[in-house]
Amino acid sequence: MSVLTFKGGVHPHNDGKDLSKGSPIADYTPQGEIVIPLSQHIGAPASPLVQKGNRVLVNQKIGAAMGAISANIHSSVSGTVKSVEPRLVANGEKCLSIVIENDGLYEKVPVTDERGPEDLTKEEKINLIKEAGIVGMGGAGFPTGVKLTPKNADEIEYYIINGAECEPYLTSDYRRMIEYPDQIIKGVKIVLSLLPKAKAIIAIEDNKRDAIVKMKEAVKGDPDIAVKTVYTKYPQGGERTLIYALTGRMVNSSMLPADVNCVVNNIDTVYAIYEAVENKVPLTERIVTVTGEAISNPQNFRVPIGTNMAELIEAAGGFKSQPEKIVCGGPMMGTALFDLNIPVTKGTSALLCFTRDEVREQEPSNCINCGRCVSVCPGRVMPAKLSVLAENGDKEGFLALNGMECCECGCCSYICPAKRNLTQSIKSMRKDILADRRKK
Repeated sequence: MSVLTFKGGVHPHNDGKDLSKGSPIADYTPQGEIVIPLSQHIGAPASPLVQKGNRVLVNQKIGAAMGAISANIHSSVSGTVKSVEPRLVANGEKCLSIVIENDGLYEKVPVTDERGPEDLTKEEKINLIKEAGIVGMGGAGFPTGVKLTPKNADEIEYYIINGAECEPYLTSDYRRMIEYPDQIIKGVKIVLSLLPKAKAIIAIEDNKRDAIVKMKEAVKGDPDIAVKTVYTKYPQGGERTLIYALTGRMVNSSMLPADVNCVVNNIDTVYAIYEAVENKVPLTERIVTVTGEAISNPQNFRVPIGTNMAELIEAAGGFKSQPEKIVCGGPMMGTALFDLNIPVTKGTSALLCFTRDEVREQEPSNCINCGRCVSVCPGRVMPAKLSVLAENGDKEGFLALNGMECCECGCCSYICPAKRNLTQSIKSMRKDILADRRKK
């Protein structure tokens, strides 16, 4: 058993990965209109560069990053802009989006820059990454160009690539490692060329043995890149927990990984970096796992950004039984959907369809003071006490007990024998406190 892990965490009894892990990546060609939100990242939404009636091509920039923390948006299809209007997205809110009538031709913007990574300066590589609109594709959505230009770039010691994929059911990163190991390593080398002192560590959970073998073969003989096995446990792939497991360094809520001389990227983000710098291709597609006990043929699809999620369910054979719950993302931190007519975005890792809604079946009861929530908390806080403070609106007490150290992973709610909604209460309080800070 690997010793590379962290304190706390859980391992769900059914990780659901066998449903889709054997399904090779399949290309999906969307039908009808494409809806591309202008906010698919942390920070300011992009500003639209097109209007109704304009014709666009695949890879054409249609939204410009606004401000220091933002990301460009590109078209994933060729066709005509139908409108620029608010559309529903996975979090239940409406976001200004560019709606494109797909003409099915997939005509691309021609690539005129044929230089390879070895012919580019650091600044040119960073500009390509920023121009490509790459963001963290593990769910956080932080603009990658910003992450790769920390103030202490010359002091970064570890470039950590998150191949843990610790959320149950998800297998998109696993398939990327199985099918594209060489391209991932090329992406890693591009980033290492930007961080002069850094060594790379590719972290993979020990339940993905074949991916570990593939990646070790790809890095064989390279002294600057290591593949390390980490213990299979959720949330092993969290930025803070992964840094601790690999380096022993602690990162709290007021710090960035760069503060402990680390930079972390997700596997699919590294692949996107390779595409941007090697092939001059922006981020317009991603792999989405469509799975769950209610799906007829669980699949991993390569999907153009903006594809309608209802189409993906049909592409996976539709429902073999009526789902009680559908989740965008992983079951631990994903968002339950009430409408399938929403678009795939840069951060959409999965679409999960469950025959049972286990959360709805559970009836919360009083806390029995067992302490299990404390034992599994990777943030090393006291979820039971924090949830009570949150429910009573006690912000001062919440802060005094380090409530902002919660990473909202859901381990406490999962393990609680009283089935209390601990994570939800704490998450709501954290949201309120962050809103207060922004006002100030």
